[in-house]
Amino acid sequence: MQIGMSPDDVAWEQAEDIADNWLLQFLEINTLRPIADFILSHNRGDATEFAMLRKGSYNISLRLKYQNGATVIRLSQPGAVLFPEEKVVNEVSIMRFITDQTTIPVPFVLHSGTKQESPLELSPFIIMDYVEHETKMYDALNTPGCPREKPGRLDPNIAQDRLEMLYSQMAGVLLQLSTPSLPRIGSLSQVDDFTWEVARRPLSINMNELVRLGDLPRSKLLEPQTTFDTASSYFQYLADLNLEHLTHQRNDAITSPDDCRRKYIARCLFRKLARQRRLTTPSLENGPFQVWCDDLRPANVLLSQEMRIVGVVDWEFTYAAPVEFSYAPPWWLLIEKPEDWAEGIEDWTRVFGLRLQTFLKVMRECEDRAIEQGRLQEGQRLSGPMKRSWESGDFWVVYAVQHSFAFDLIYWMKIDPRFFGPTEKGPERTWEERADLLSEEEKKEMELLVAKKMEERDTRPLAWDPDEYTLGFQQELKKRRAKEAEKAVAEVVEADGARTDGTGASRNMSDR
Repeated sequence: MQIGMSPDDVAWEQAEDIADNWLLQFLEINTLRPIADFILSHNRGDATEFAMLRKGSYNISLRLKYQNGATVIRLSQPGAVLFPEEKVVNEVSIMRFITDQTTIPVPFVLHSGTKQESPLELSPFIIMDYVEHETKMYDALNTPGCPREKPGRLDPNIAQDRLEMLYSQMAGVLLQLSTPSLPRIGSLSQVDDFTWEVARRPLSINMNELVRLGDLPRSKLLEPQTTFDTASSYFQYLADLNLEHLTHQRNDAITSPDDCRRKYIARCLFRKLARQRRLTTPSLENGPFQVWCDDLRPANVLLSQEMRIVGVVDWEFTYAAPVEFSYAPPWWLLIEKPEDWAEGIEDWTRVFGLRLQTFLKVMRECEDRAIEQGRLQEGQRLSGPMKRSWESGDFWVVYAVQHSFAFDLIYWMKIDPRFFGPTEKGPERTWEERADLLSEEEKKEMELLVAKKMEERDTRPLAWDPDEYTLGFQQELKKRRAKEAEKAVAEVVEADGARTDGTGASRNMSDR
């Protein structure tokens, strides 16, 4: 059943075109050499090898090897990251905080800076120690033989002892992240060597993707210095953001007038629940809040040859979040997301529920050990709250506010029946009954939105609000392509002229 919202393909194509073309320069020695020299200026040594390490979803990493050890520079990709400076500042702060507050193995940050401070002014960057590893948690959990270009899925035949050993280590990471107490919801800023404060907005993956693929104007996001004092106020903001997304996404947002109504009603009712504070737990309303990483998943966990965690990377979308986020079981237990599960969300729910039993078992064992060693208090356990979050359906509420493009599927399949009861109609037609729950003003607004969206379907312009660096490279790319086109035309004209000069005599001879 396809009731979700697809990304704007026009914006997606533009974003990927910019990112792909920006990455091409890393194949040139004139780009690589200054980068290597730049790393050496901050971390001298006898370098032995310099090469591209990997291209991730948001960054490109290059590694400089020495006789003993290695250093990595990670640069944000225009077209992929639409808050590059903010992202780097947040990541450096949280990595140092995690190093100070936990024993989670995080790469040591050597240096970081802005685009203007980067080699060749490429983009904001971080230079950090390279973590030697044999493989990633993703590969250890993934189905053997799964093609790299396809989404992974937990190996259905994985041995129980292997699964428990891997899950247990991830449980330990989550447990440590949940122990620091923070007074507000937002991103951390480092005050001095041993002090941090929550001073900026919570920058999430979802915010980045709504601007990148959902045409959300950057002006609709929080001001950079905004933080939240309560869980319910943050949930209300996220509910409002989903309505802004539907309003502003220019292409591929709806498939029909009824599809638009269904999407609008879902967002209005979810906003109503948020405003009534029915999506959050009263006892958790005022915190203290906990560290949450949007991108903590098996693909970012590095393992040794003995399958032990030696590093956890990619912390850029990490912030102090409502406790409800930490209490929700991790969706990545199956590697694949519920909206991408080929057999459907109900089958994902069934399989997830089985694997969750294993995860909660090893989580309780981790908690027991930590309590025995004095590193954890009884009230800081996660296993009980995770079990309750899954059983109550709070898991789906948290998932919905974190994944806007999956919101409609999750809302109609999991959230609406919980709060508004069953209907005689299936998820695709439930909206017809729920329309009566809207106010008259909301109903009028819905029909205006339907008319607007149907009119927009006649054309497919790019309605995009990227950051200044992405926009700058986009303009540079246009100029470059214009010059290439001019050069190609000139070459054709020159070749035409050469053919005319060279064949004119033969044409005259044939005339005779």
